[in-house]
Amino acid sequence: MSSHASNHARVIPLRPDLRPDLRSGPAEPAGPPSKEPLWRDIVGDVLRRERLAQERTLKDVADAARISLPYLSEIERGLKEASSEVLAAAAHALGLGLADVLALGRSELLRLAAAASRPAVHRAPARQGEVRLAA
Repeated sequence: MSSHASNHARVIPLRPDLRPDLRSGPAEPAGPPSKEPLWRDIVGDVLRRERLAQERTLKDVADAARISLPYLSEIERGLKEASSEVLAAAAHALGLGLADVLALGRSELLRLAAAASRPAVHRAPARQGEVRLAA
């Protein structure tokens, strides 16, 4: 054993540092998320898609549902977990029932689960100067 051995232990962080290193440019995209989707994200996406399909503004739907505009925006972005009363009000403002929103959310959840269960396709990274064509 050498007398010049380092006294420094290797540190393994418990949580990865998700902050981008500003010196090295943009962060590499992370792999596919390992967590299951959150219900609040799915319901928010359903409400937003329906609102946009009807070409309505957040203000219009929030007023019709008697929900504050910032709160409806947070629900659509998955930042707030809305109560069943608030979801029903938003659904009715969009001309839907609560069951409709939940059924659309269930369909989206099943679609996401099916996509997550498909095996990932692994491709070798392209070498410098190599051109690949997609079919």
